[in-house]
Parts: sequence; C-alpha cells; structure tokens
Amino acid sequence: MNMDKNEPEIRFEGFSGEWINKILVDVLSERKILQKISSDAPLLSFAAGQGVIDRSERKSNNRDHLTLDQANKIFKLTEFNDIVYNPSNLKYGAIDRNKHGRGVISPIYVTFTTEEIPSFIEMIVKSEKFKLRALIYEEGTVVKRQSVKPENLLSLDVNISPSLDEQTKIGNYFQKLDGLINQHQKKHDKLSNIKKTMLEKMFPKVDETVPEIRFTEFSGDWDEHSFTESFTFVGTNTLSRADLNYEQGNAKNIHYGDILVNFGQILDLNKEKLPFITSADIAQKLSSRKLKDGDIVFADAAEDDNVGKCTEILNVKNATVLAGLHTIAARPSQEHAPSYLGYYLNSNAFHNQLLTLMQGTKVLSISKTAINTTSIKSPKNASEQAKIGSYFQNLDELISQHQQQIIKLKNIKLACLDKMFV
Repeated sequence: MNMDKNEPEIRFEGFSGEWINKILVDVLSERKILQKISSDAPLLSFAAGQGVIDRSERKSNNRDHLTLDQANKIFKLTEFNDIVYNPSNLKYGAIDRNKHGRGVISPIYVTFTTEEIPSFIEMIVKSEKFKLRALIYEEGTVVKRQSVKPENLLSLDVNISPSLDEQTKIGNYFQKLDGLINQHQKKHDKLSNIKKTMLEKMFPKVDETVPEIRFTEFSGDWDEHSFTESFTFVGTNTLSRADLNYEQGNAKNIHYGDILVNFGQILDLNKEKLPFITSADIAQKLSSRKLKDGDIVFADAAEDDNVGKCTEILNVKNATVLAGLHTIAARPSQEHAPSYLGYYLNSNAFHNQLLTLMQGTKVLSISKTAINTTSIKSPKNASEQAKIGSYFQNLDELISQHQQQIIKLKNIKLACLDKMFV
C-alpha cells in the first residue's frame, strides 16, 4: 500500500481507494429541537465515559435536586445514534454516540445527526487524536469551565471512507470490541462487589464471635487474641524509590506505595514483580530482616484511611525479601492457613479497629504501638481458615482474569484505532 495516499494501514477485504477529507460541518448537523419531558422522551443523563444513559445509571452524584419543576422545564431532544458532546467537558472525554435511545437531556449538551454511519463517526470523534485537536479551541478564563464551542468543533477536518459499507464494517467491528470489553467489565465489577460483600460478612464484627456467612460444615465461636499475642514485629528499612531498581539485585524490597496501589491482600512472589535494592552492601546489611511466607506487611502511612492496608507474603522460597519505607512488618506467632490473615486483616472486621488510632491531617499514619492495641479473630479449625483463604483467592483469580481480558481488548482497540483510520 502506498502510505502517501489517504488510506488506512489496515482495511477489510474488498475495500480500496482513498478516503475523503471533509470538514466536520459537512458531516454533522446540529439537532436543536427543544421540548418538555414526555412519555416517549424521558429525561436522560449524559456523562463522560458513560454517554447517554438512564438517570438511574449515572455514576457521578445525582443532581436531580438542582433541576426544579422538571415537568415544565425545556430540554433538548436526542435520538438514537446522535453524536452528543459536552462543550465544557470535552477534555474528559464527554463526547459519545447515543446508544440509549430517544429522550431529552440538558440544553447545555450539543447533539448532532449525520448521514454517515454513526458508529463509524463515533470512533473518529472519540479518538484521542481528535480530542487533542479540538482542545486547541478551548476558551474561558476558569480552567474547569473552559469549553469548545460547536462552531469550532465543526471547523475541524476528518478523513472518511466514501463507502457506507466500509464505514458499517468498521463501526460494527468496534461495537463488538466494546461489547466484549463491557461484558468483561460487568463480570469484573460483579465479582469485585461480591468480594467486598463477603469480606464484610465472612469475618465476625466487633463484639461478635461468629461471622454472618459461614461454610456449612463449620460451627462454634472463633478465637480472639490480642495483636501482641498473635504477632512479633520484623525489622524494616527506609529506602526510597531512588534506592531501588527493577533490573537486578540481591534483595527485593516492598515499598508502601505498592501496598497501597499495586498489591492485593496476597503478595504472591510467583506472580508479582518487586523492585531490587540497588546497593549490594545495603542489601547484605539488611538481610537479617528478610521476610518469609505468612508474614504481613502493613503500609503505615497514606493520604486517606487506607493507612493500615496490608499484604500477606507467599512463595518467598530462597529470595531475600525486605519490608521498606513506611511499612510495618509482622510475623504470626501461631500458624495460620496460607492467605487467611491477608484477607482478614484487610477486612473491616479488623481495619475498623485502626480508624480511631490513625494520626495526622494531610497524611495519616499508624504506629506499631497503636496496632498492638488491636485484636485478631480466627476460626479454631485450620480447615475453615484454609477454606476462607481459598475462597477469596479464587475470587481474586477470576477478577484478575477479567481485568487482563479488559486490558488486552483495550490494547487491541487502541492499535486498531491507529491503523484502521486515516
């Protein structure tokens, strides 16, 4: 293919020839119909990342209370396949195709119709390249309220396939990709919500001795011990990110930022990549503090009440693994089933004990002394501990599988957007 021609790098079989460069004003026509809410045109919402949706689906704060006397207010009509955008929120991706259907939305939004294939045009105007070009026209003195006027948006040029059949195939392809992404996202979110609920219900609350939900074969009160009876502390270090690298070294180091952001309740060293301590001399001096399977590492500082989030170490094997900056490392005094403590110590059943012990304003922290005042609950039966740990690990594995598929499909989509459009 001659790359000097106005053609995409990748095309569906049977299509050839150059695409046409058009000014967007010749592609989109503004729909300016104003009307009240009616039975066939219900009040809808429009939000970045969600598009046109039913009001009940809005993820951001519901602002119905700001719209007084809705029955007599005039709204803007939108139909299925309209291209809708928010002039003030274009920078945040507030431009989308109406996939919901007929309804009315706030007059602050702009709606367009097109004689081209709407799903094809949608991919052009939602692309990062198009958005960056449009943002050149942002106006306004207050950054958060800067907007791109419709006439400026429509002044941009776009490259369009002259074949409606090719547009349809491209639009359908990306609709299928988006459908797969949405399917995995819904399953991911559902499993995440199940996990959140079970973390709440499968461990006894304060002043309770049994959990709300339990595997049927187990019964009886759980044990409760003080933290001081249950753990001893392991030495940590204060090495910063500057002292670490991901290439090579004799010892690996756990940074509190990774506990807060990157690691789950279980840190399986067969799956997670840890940075190395760059200095071999420092690594050698700290080697007596190395961690082993079952150890717990807490983040002792955070900008919110995530302080105290922790991770249980598994599959250390022969590696030297150390706990680093702003961490507290604790070693169980009694044997527990693998992964039980990682999930229990991150549940509200335990973490709520830390809330009144946190110190600070902008940055919160927790101390060893404070943690020592807490108590630990666990089933007497090690088999019950193991079953709880396995249950949550299986949930995490399913959640991770869907997350990996989402990432894979999004990468495919980005690559195709780059190669299937001019």
